[in-house]
This record gives sequence, C-alpha cells and structure tokens, in this order.
Amino acid sequence: MKAQLRLLFRLGSIVVLFIVGVVIATGLFPIITFTCSKQYAKHLRDAIKMYWLQWFSTLLNLRITRQGELPEPGALLVCNHISWLDIIVVGRYLPGYFVAKSDILSWPVIGFLAKQAGTIFIRRGDKKHIHATTEQMVWLLKQHSNIVVFPEGTTTTGEDVLHFHASLFQPAMLTHAVIQPVALSYQGQAQRHAPFVGDDEFVPHLLKMLNLETIEVAVNFLPTLNSAGKTRVAISDEARTMIRAEIVAGMSDFEEQTGQSMRRV
Repeated sequence: MKAQLRLLFRLGSIVVLFIVGVVIATGLFPIITFTCSKQYAKHLRDAIKMYWLQWFSTLLNLRITRQGELPEPGALLVCNHISWLDIIVVGRYLPGYFVAKSDILSWPVIGFLAKQAGTIFIRRGDKKHIHATTEQMVWLLKQHSNIVVFPEGTTTTGEDVLHFHASLFQPAMLTHAVIQPVALSYQGQAQRHAPFVGDDEFVPHLLKMLNLETIEVAVNFLPTLNSAGKTRVAISDEARTMIRAEIVAGMSDFEEQTGQSMRRV
C-alpha cells in the first residue's frame, strides 16, 4: 500500500512537472526572448532548464555521485548512453544542448519539451540533414554553448561502451572546442532497471523508474582531451577508452565494496 501511494504521488508530481514545462516552453520562453537582451535571455532560459531538470531529478529520487570538474562554456561533452535518465543526470549540472535521435520527437510531452529546449535532432541515413546538424553544432560551439552527445548512437546496458561515431566529434575539431568525456553508470537496483534498451517505451519505463525507491547513479566528468594534431577517429577512440576504463573500474569498486555483481540478470 505504501509503495502504491508513493507511486501515485510521484506520478501526480510528474504530471505537474510536465504541465509546468509546457507552460514555460510556450509562454515564458517567448516572453523572455522578446523582452531581454540575447545574452541575458539565453542565461535565463539555461537557468530555468537546469532548474526543471533538477526538479525532475528530485521527483525521481536520483541519488547522484558526481566526480570531476565541469567544463568552461563552449565544450563538447561526450557520454556513454544507457537511458533517457542520462539527460537529467548531466543536464542538471550544466546548461547545454543535447544531440538526440529524431525518434524522441514522438514521445508524449517529452518530445515537445525537448524540441522547445533546443535539442538537436539527428535523422539517421539523411546525409543532408546530418550536414545541417554539424553546421548547427559548430555555430553553437562558436557561441560558447555546451553540447552533449552520445556517440554510441544507441543505449546499452551500461556494462560496456560501444564503438563511437567519430562524425559527432567533427564540430569540436573545426572550432577547437574543449572535448570532455563523461562516464555514467547506474548502481544498485537501478543498474538492472534503468537501461532503456530494445523495445522499451518511454511511459512504461518512466513508471518502472517511479516504482524504484531511489535511483543511484555515478557521473564522472573526466579530464578534457587535447585534440591538436589528431584525427576525429583518434580522438573518438581516446574518449571511448577513457570512459570504458572508468566504467570497468567503477564496477570493480562497487562489487568489492558491496559483494554484489553489477552484471544484469
């Protein structure tokens, strides 16, 4: 009974959160855009988006262990990808534009909010659109905006890191932007339930997350990379190696401390 009441309360709170998000996107953001200077408007929108994600994080009872230093504005952050929760985990700490698959546009409410928040959507197999996306990323980096990408191109169980798509590193190479790898790993019950893979759908997965008492996750902002004189393939391999090493080390530490395996069952 207690668990059911907790689920109903959280679900109701999430509905309120989404309603507030729609009001912000359709009402407040346009007002800010037309009444404030360009720079100050961006600052306000970024602050509001971060606050909204922090609120989302609180409702999900995300317990985040953070390590590492945040980058200066204008960085390309590259993360391993496990779940839609990754966006909340990273986005609550710094303003940025996320690069995501266009499939998210079909998600109820979230797709609309992501679009209004400035998410950069990629359509697979559309070379013309991919070129336009690269130009958009270059422009944002030149404006000293952070961009967060998931170079694996899909979500995984979090046990390993797939091959990175090196093309996503091209905008940072062209603008000489800072490249910072970010390692994400879910722990405890969340290690088994948080991955959003296969045929998972957003609403059922959200309900599963709301049923968890807590969602434990570790995020490590790793040292930035020096891309001078390197190809995008070389720098993408270096970023993947760093993230993979951090995840493997984290799994070993967790198993040593708790005596529990982090492998999915």
